[in-house]
Amino acid sequence: MTEVESIKDPYRIVFPKLDIDVSINPTAFSIFGFDIQWYGIIITFGLILAMFYCFSKMKRFGIDSNRAIDAVIGGIIGGIIGARLYFVIFSWDDYKDNLKEIFNTRNGGLAIYGGLIGAVLVGGIICKLKKVRLLPMLDVAVLGFLIGQGIGRWGNFVNQEAFGTNTDCIFGMTGGTIQSTIVNEMAYQNGSMFLNGLEMSEKYAVHPCFLYESFWCILGFIFLSIYSKHRKFDGQLTLMYVFWYGLGRFFIEGLRTDSLMLGRIRASQALAGILALTSLIFLIVVLAKYKRLNGDGFELYCNTEESKRLIEESEQMLADEKENHKGSSDEAYENIIDESTDEIQKNENSDDISTKKTEKTEEE
Repeated sequence: MTEVESIKDPYRIVFPKLDIDVSINPTAFSIFGFDIQWYGIIITFGLILAMFYCFSKMKRFGIDSNRAIDAVIGGIIGGIIGARLYFVIFSWDDYKDNLKEIFNTRNGGLAIYGGLIGAVLVGGIICKLKKVRLLPMLDVAVLGFLIGQGIGRWGNFVNQEAFGTNTDCIFGMTGGTIQSTIVNEMAYQNGSMFLNGLEMSEKYAVHPCFLYESFWCILGFIFLSIYSKHRKFDGQLTLMYVFWYGLGRFFIEGLRTDSLMLGRIRASQALAGILALTSLIFLIVVLAKYKRLNGDGFELYCNTEESKRLIEESEQMLADEKENHKGSSDEAYENIIDESTDEIQKNENSDDISTKKTEKTEEE
Protein backbone atom coordinates (compact mmCIF):
# COMPACT_ATOMS: atom_id res chain seq x y z
CA MET A 1 0.00 0.00 0.00
CA THR A 2 1.03 3.59 -0.63
CA GLU A 3 1.62 5.60 2.53
CA VAL A 4 -0.23 8.90 2.93
CA GLU A 5 0.99 12.09 4.56
CA SER A 6 0.51 12.65 8.27
CA ILE A 7 -2.32 15.17 8.82
CA LYS A 8 -2.53 17.18 12.02
CA ASP A 9 -5.47 19.42 11.04
CA PRO A 10 -8.60 17.58 12.33
CA TYR A 11 -10.80 19.27 9.71
CA ARG A 12 -8.70 18.35 6.69
CA ILE A 13 -9.93 15.54 4.38
CA VAL A 14 -7.84 14.15 1.51
CA PHE A 15 -8.49 11.72 -1.35
CA PRO A 16 -4.83 11.21 -2.42
CA LYS A 17 -5.39 9.44 -5.74
CA LEU A 18 -8.20 11.77 -6.78
CA ASP A 19 -6.14 14.84 -5.89
CA ILE A 20 -8.94 16.18 -3.66
CA ASP A 21 -7.94 18.12 -0.56
CA VAL A 22 -10.56 19.99 1.49
CA SER A 23 -10.95 21.35 5.00
CA ILE A 24 -14.42 21.25 6.57
CA ASN A 25 -15.32 22.28 10.11
CA PRO A 26 -18.13 19.97 11.34
CA THR A 27 -19.70 23.02 13.00
CA ALA A 28 -21.54 25.02 10.33
CA PHE A 29 -22.31 28.03 12.54
CA SER A 30 -23.36 29.01 16.06
CA ILE A 31 -26.54 30.66 17.33
CA PHE A 32 -26.30 32.27 20.77
CA GLY A 33 -23.43 29.94 21.63
CA PHE A 34 -25.26 26.82 20.39
CA ASP A 35 -23.30 24.99 17.68
CA ILE A 36 -25.19 23.83 14.58
CA GLN A 37 -23.47 20.86 12.98
CA TRP A 38 -23.26 20.06 9.27
CA TYR A 39 -24.27 16.50 10.17
CA GLY A 40 -27.71 17.65 11.31
CA ILE A 41 -28.13 20.10 8.43
CA ILE A 42 -27.34 17.45 5.82
CA ILE A 43 -29.69 14.88 7.35
CA THR A 44 -32.47 17.47 7.64
CA PHE A 45 -31.99 18.47 4.00
CA GLY A 46 -32.24 14.82 2.97
CA LEU A 47 -35.44 14.37 4.99
CA ILE A 48 -37.06 17.48 3.50
CA LEU A 49 -36.13 16.51 -0.06
CA ALA A 50 -37.41 12.96 0.49
CA MET A 51 -40.67 14.27 1.94
CA PHE A 52 -41.32 16.63 -0.98
CA TYR A 53 -40.61 13.85 -3.47
CA CYS A 54 -42.94 11.40 -1.73
CA PHE A 55 -45.81 13.89 -1.56
CA SER A 56 -45.40 14.65 -5.27
CA LYS A 57 -45.68 10.94 -6.16
CA MET A 58 -48.42 9.76 -3.79
CA LYS A 59 -51.23 10.16 -6.30
CA ARG A 60 -49.45 7.76 -8.68
CA PHE A 61 -49.61 5.13 -5.93
CA GLY A 62 -53.25 5.85 -5.14
CA ILE A 63 -52.55 7.63 -1.86
CA ASP A 64 -54.35 10.81 -0.80
CA SER A 65 -51.51 13.04 0.38
CA ASN A 66 -53.82 14.99 2.71
CA ARG A 67 -54.75 11.82 4.59
CA ALA A 68 -51.14 10.59 4.61
CA ILE A 69 -49.46 13.72 5.99
CA ASP A 70 -49.84 12.60 9.63
CA ALA A 71 -48.26 9.24 8.80
CA VAL A 72 -45.31 10.96 7.10
CA ILE A 73 -44.66 13.32 10.00
CA GLY A 74 -45.10 10.50 12.52
CA GLY A 75 -42.76 8.30 10.49
CA ILE A 76 -40.05 10.98 10.50
CA ILE A 77 -40.31 11.43 14.27
CA GLY A 78 -40.35 7.66 14.83
CA GLY A 79 -37.38 7.28 12.49
CA ILE A 80 -35.24 9.77 14.40
CA ILE A 81 -36.11 8.22 17.76
CA GLY A 82 -35.58 4.68 16.44
CA ALA A 83 -32.23 5.57 14.86
CA ARG A 84 -30.93 6.98 18.13
CA LEU A 85 -32.27 4.15 20.29
CA TYR A 86 -30.74 1.50 18.03
CA PHE A 87 -27.35 3.19 18.22
CA VAL A 88 -27.49 3.74 21.98
CA ILE A 89 -28.57 0.15 22.70
CA PHE A 90 -25.62 -1.29 20.79
CA SER A 91 -23.22 1.28 22.29
CA TRP A 92 -24.60 1.25 25.83
CA ASP A 93 -21.18 1.22 27.48
CA ASP A 94 -20.53 4.69 26.03
CA TYR A 95 -23.73 6.14 27.53
CA LYS A 96 -24.49 4.29 30.77
CA ASP A 97 -22.37 6.68 32.85
CA ASN A 98 -23.57 9.84 31.10
CA LEU A 99 -27.25 9.53 30.22
CA LYS A 100 -27.49 13.14 29.04
CA GLU A 101 -25.36 12.24 26.01
CA ILE A 102 -28.18 10.00 24.76
CA PHE A 103 -29.99 13.13 23.60
CA ASN A 104 -26.94 14.69 21.92
CA THR A 105 -27.14 13.73 18.25
CA ARG A 106 -25.38 16.75 16.75
CA ASN A 107 -22.11 14.86 16.27
CA GLY A 108 -23.63 11.69 14.87
CA GLY A 109 -24.90 8.51 16.45
CA LEU A 110 -27.94 7.66 14.32
CA ALA A 111 -28.29 4.08 13.06
CA ILE A 112 -30.14 3.68 9.76
CA TYR A 113 -31.70 0.33 10.62
CA GLY A 114 -33.17 1.74 13.80
CA GLY A 115 -34.48 4.69 11.81
CA LEU A 116 -36.18 2.41 9.29
CA ILE A 117 -37.74 0.29 12.03
CA GLY A 118 -39.01 3.35 13.91
CA ALA A 119 -40.35 5.03 10.77
CA VAL A 120 -42.23 1.94 9.56
CA LEU A 121 -43.59 1.13 13.03
CA VAL A 122 -44.91 4.60 13.89
CA GLY A 123 -45.92 5.45 10.32
CA GLY A 124 -47.68 2.09 9.97
CA ILE A 125 -49.72 2.61 13.15
CA ILE A 126 -50.83 6.06 11.98
CA CYS A 127 -51.72 4.64 8.55
CA LYS A 128 -53.95 2.12 10.31
CA LEU A 129 -55.63 4.85 12.36
CA LYS A 130 -56.07 7.16 9.35
CA LYS A 131 -57.21 4.28 7.11
CA VAL A 132 -54.36 4.77 4.65
CA ARG A 133 -53.34 1.62 2.74
CA LEU A 134 -50.00 0.51 4.14
CA LEU A 135 -48.39 -1.34 1.20
CA PRO A 136 -48.74 1.41 -1.43
CA MET A 137 -47.70 3.91 1.26
CA LEU A 138 -44.55 1.88 1.91
CA ASP A 139 -43.85 1.65 -1.82
CA VAL A 140 -43.68 5.42 -2.15
CA ALA A 141 -41.93 5.81 1.23
CA VAL A 142 -38.98 3.55 0.29
CA LEU A 143 -38.16 5.89 -2.59
CA GLY A 144 -37.93 8.66 -0.01
CA PHE A 145 -35.79 6.43 2.20
CA LEU A 146 -33.24 6.06 -0.60
CA ILE A 147 -33.11 9.83 -1.13
CA GLY A 148 -32.65 10.49 2.58
CA GLN A 149 -30.02 7.78 2.97
CA GLY A 150 -28.11 8.81 -0.14
CA ILE A 151 -27.86 12.41 1.04
CA GLY A 152 -27.63 11.76 4.78
CA ARG A 153 -24.47 9.65 4.45
CA TRP A 154 -22.54 12.80 3.55
CA GLY A 155 -22.94 13.84 7.17
CA ASN A 156 -20.51 10.99 7.94
CA PHE A 157 -18.09 12.51 5.44
CA VAL A 158 -18.03 15.85 7.29
CA ASN A 159 -17.54 14.08 10.63
CA GLN A 160 -14.89 11.74 9.16
CA GLU A 161 -16.69 8.68 10.53
CA ALA A 162 -18.15 5.42 9.22
CA PHE A 163 -14.94 4.76 7.31
CA GLY A 164 -13.55 1.35 6.40
CA THR A 165 -10.36 -0.65 6.56
CA ASN A 166 -7.09 0.37 4.93
CA THR A 167 -7.11 0.34 1.15
CA ASP A 168 -5.03 1.30 -1.87
CA CYS A 169 -8.03 1.80 -4.17
CA ILE A 170 -8.59 5.00 -6.15
CA PHE A 171 -11.34 6.19 -3.76
CA GLY A 172 -9.19 5.80 -0.65
CA MET A 173 -9.39 8.74 1.75
CA THR A 174 -7.67 10.01 4.86
CA GLY A 175 -7.97 12.96 7.20
CA GLY A 176 -6.84 14.46 10.47
CA THR A 177 -9.74 13.03 12.48
CA ILE A 178 -9.53 9.67 10.70
CA GLN A 179 -5.83 9.29 11.50
CA SER A 180 -6.23 10.30 15.15
CA THR A 181 -9.18 7.91 15.54
CA ILE A 182 -7.14 5.00 14.19
CA VAL A 183 -4.19 5.84 16.46
CA ASN A 184 -6.42 6.06 19.54
CA GLU A 185 -8.39 2.91 18.72
CA MET A 186 -5.29 0.80 18.04
CA ALA A 187 -3.12 2.19 20.84
CA TYR A 188 -5.16 0.68 23.65
CA GLN A 189 -6.36 -2.88 24.06
CA ASN A 190 -9.86 -1.66 24.89
CA GLY A 191 -10.25 0.20 21.57
CA SER A 192 -13.10 -1.10 19.41
CA MET A 193 -10.88 -1.64 16.36
CA PHE A 194 -8.38 -3.62 18.42
CA LEU A 195 -11.12 -5.66 20.10
CA ASN A 196 -12.73 -6.42 16.73
CA GLY A 197 -9.47 -7.93 15.55
CA LEU A 198 -8.73 -5.26 12.93
CA GLU A 199 -5.23 -4.37 11.80
CA MET A 200 -5.39 -0.68 11.04
CA SER A 201 -2.72 1.94 10.38
CA GLU A 202 -3.06 5.70 10.10
CA LYS A 203 -0.27 5.61 7.48
CA TYR A 204 -2.61 4.30 4.79
CA ALA A 205 -5.86 5.48 3.22
CA VAL A 206 -9.20 3.95 4.23
CA HIS A 207 -12.36 2.92 2.40
CA PRO A 208 -14.90 5.81 2.24
CA CYS A 209 -17.86 3.61 3.21
CA PHE A 210 -20.17 6.65 3.35
CA LEU A 211 -19.44 7.25 -0.34
CA TYR A 212 -20.13 3.65 -1.34
CA GLU A 213 -23.46 3.61 0.47
CA SER A 214 -24.47 7.02 -0.85
CA PHE A 215 -23.84 5.97 -4.46
CA TRP A 216 -25.59 2.63 -3.87
CA CYS A 217 -28.70 4.37 -2.50
CA ILE A 218 -28.82 6.95 -5.30
CA LEU A 219 -28.43 4.20 -7.91
CA GLY A 220 -31.21 2.25 -6.19
CA PHE A 221 -33.46 5.32 -6.19
CA ILE A 222 -32.95 5.84 -9.93
CA PHE A 223 -33.69 2.19 -10.69
CA LEU A 224 -36.75 1.86 -8.43
CA SER A 225 -38.25 5.21 -9.46
CA ILE A 226 -38.09 4.13 -13.12
CA TYR A 227 -39.40 0.63 -12.37
CA SER A 228 -42.24 1.99 -10.21
CA LYS A 229 -44.28 2.62 -13.38
CA HIS A 230 -44.11 -1.12 -14.17
CA ARG A 231 -44.67 -2.60 -10.70
CA LYS A 232 -46.93 -5.65 -10.59
CA PHE A 233 -48.36 -5.50 -7.08
CA ASP A 234 -48.47 -3.27 -4.01
CA GLY A 235 -45.48 -3.92 -1.80
CA GLN A 236 -43.20 -4.95 -4.67
CA LEU A 237 -41.05 -1.82 -4.43
CA THR A 238 -40.76 -2.34 -0.69
CA LEU A 239 -39.41 -5.87 -1.16
CA MET A 240 -37.07 -4.67 -3.91
CA TYR A 241 -35.81 -1.87 -1.65
CA VAL A 242 -35.13 -4.23 1.26
CA PHE A 243 -33.23 -6.59 -1.06
CA TRP A 244 -31.29 -3.78 -2.78
CA TYR A 245 -30.29 -1.94 0.37
CA GLY A 246 -29.65 -5.13 2.34
CA LEU A 247 -27.39 -6.51 -0.38
CA GLY A 248 -25.29 -3.35 -0.59
CA ARG A 249 -25.16 -2.84 3.16
CA PHE A 250 -24.04 -6.45 3.69
CA PHE A 251 -20.85 -5.93 1.69
CA ILE A 252 -20.22 -2.32 2.78
CA GLU A 253 -20.65 -3.20 6.45
CA GLY A 254 -17.95 -5.83 6.06
CA LEU A 255 -15.47 -3.02 5.30
CA ARG A 256 -16.36 -0.75 8.20
CA THR A 257 -14.29 -0.36 11.35
CA ASP A 258 -17.05 0.97 13.60
CA SER A 259 -19.72 -1.69 13.21
CA LEU A 260 -22.19 -2.12 16.05
CA MET A 261 -21.32 -5.53 17.47
CA LEU A 262 -23.43 -8.26 19.03
CA GLY A 263 -20.69 -10.32 20.64
CA ARG A 264 -18.34 -11.13 17.77
CA ILE A 265 -21.02 -10.63 15.13
CA ARG A 266 -21.47 -7.43 13.14
CA ALA A 267 -25.12 -6.72 13.98
CA SER A 268 -25.89 -4.57 10.93
CA GLN A 269 -24.14 -6.93 8.50
CA ALA A 270 -25.99 -9.96 9.84
CA LEU A 271 -29.31 -8.12 9.74
CA ALA A 272 -28.61 -6.88 6.20
CA GLY A 273 -27.90 -10.40 4.99
CA ILE A 274 -31.03 -11.83 6.60
CA LEU A 275 -33.27 -9.06 5.23
CA ALA A 276 -31.80 -9.28 1.72
CA LEU A 277 -32.24 -13.06 1.54
CA THR A 278 -35.75 -13.01 3.07
CA SER A 279 -37.01 -10.24 0.78
CA LEU A 280 -35.57 -11.99 -2.29
CA ILE A 281 -37.40 -15.21 -1.39
CA PHE A 282 -40.69 -13.34 -0.86
CA LEU A 283 -40.19 -11.45 -4.12
CA ILE A 284 -39.61 -14.64 -6.12
CA VAL A 285 -42.58 -16.43 -4.52
CA VAL A 286 -45.04 -13.55 -5.08
CA LEU A 287 -43.88 -12.90 -8.66
CA ALA A 288 -44.23 -16.62 -9.43
CA LYS A 289 -47.79 -16.52 -8.08
CA TYR A 290 -48.50 -13.37 -10.09
CA LYS A 291 -47.31 -15.07 -13.27
CA ARG A 292 -49.24 -18.29 -12.52
CA LEU A 293 -52.50 -16.40 -11.95
CA ASN A 294 -51.82 -14.01 -14.84
CA GLY A 295 -52.19 -11.04 -12.51
CA ASP A 296 -55.63 -12.02 -11.16
CA GLY A 297 -56.07 -10.74 -7.60
CA PHE A 298 -53.09 -8.38 -7.86
CA GLU A 299 -54.85 -5.14 -8.76
CA LEU A 300 -52.80 -2.12 -7.79
CA TYR A 301 -54.51 0.06 -5.21
CA CYS A 302 -54.11 3.13 -7.43
CA ASN A 303 -56.46 1.47 -9.96
CA THR A 304 -59.25 0.72 -7.46
CA GLU A 305 -62.47 2.69 -7.18
CA GLU A 306 -61.77 3.35 -3.51
CA SER A 307 -58.49 5.08 -4.25
CA LYS A 308 -59.93 7.17 -7.05
CA ARG A 309 -62.94 8.15 -4.92
CA LEU A 310 -60.83 9.20 -1.91
CA ILE A 311 -58.46 11.28 -4.03
CA GLU A 312 -61.37 12.88 -5.89
CA GLU A 313 -63.13 13.72 -2.62
CA SER A 314 -59.94 15.22 -1.21
CA GLU A 315 -59.33 17.31 -4.33
CA GLN A 316 -62.95 18.48 -4.31
CA MET A 317 -62.67 19.43 -0.64
CA LEU A 318 -59.56 21.48 -1.35
CA ALA A 319 -61.27 23.14 -4.32
CA ASP A 320 -64.29 24.00 -2.15
CA GLU A 321 -62.08 25.43 0.58
CA LYS A 322 -60.20 27.47 -1.98
CA GLU A 323 -63.45 28.74 -3.47
CA ASN A 324 -64.86 29.58 -0.02
CA HIS A 325 -61.65 31.39 0.85
CA LYS A 326 -61.80 33.26 -2.43
CA GLY A 327 -65.45 34.11 -1.84
CA SER A 328 -64.67 35.36 1.66
CA SER A 329 -61.78 37.40 0.32
CA ASP A 330 -63.94 38.88 -2.44
CA GLU A 331 -66.70 39.70 0.04
CA ALA A 332 -64.22 41.31 2.41
CA TYR A 333 -62.75 43.27 -0.50
CA GLU A 334 -66.21 44.45 -1.58
CA ASN A 335 -67.01 45.50 1.98
CA ILE A 336 -63.80 47.52 2.12
CA ILE A 337 -64.64 49.15 -1.23
CA ASP A 338 -68.20 49.93 -0.07
CA GLU A 339 -66.95 51.40 3.20
CA SER A 340 -64.38 53.47 1.33
CA THR A 341 -67.02 54.65 -1.14
CA ASP A 342 -69.37 55.60 1.69
CA GLU A 343 -66.58 57.47 3.43
CA ILE A 344 -65.69 59.33 0.24
CA GLN A 345 -69.37 60.18 -0.34
CA LYS A 346 -69.68 61.47 3.23
CA ASN A 347 -66.59 63.61 2.77
CA GLU A 348 -67.94 64.98 -0.52
CA ASN A 349 -71.30 65.77 1.08
CA SER A 350 -69.51 67.46 3.97
CA ASP A 351 -67.46 69.53 1.52
CA ASP A 352 -70.61 70.54 -0.37
CA ILE A 353 -72.30 71.67 2.81
CA SER A 354 -69.22 73.64 3.86
CA THR A 355 -69.02 75.25 0.43
CA LYS A 356 -72.69 76.26 0.52
CA LYS A 357 -72.28 77.76 3.99
CA THR A 358 -69.26 79.73 2.84
CA GLU A 359 -71.10 81.05 -0.22
CA LYS A 360 -74.11 82.04 1.91
CA THR A 361 -71.87 83.87 4.36
CA GLU A 362 -70.17 85.79 1.54
CA GLU A 363 -73.58 86.84 0.09
CA GLU A 364 -74.66 88.23 3.47
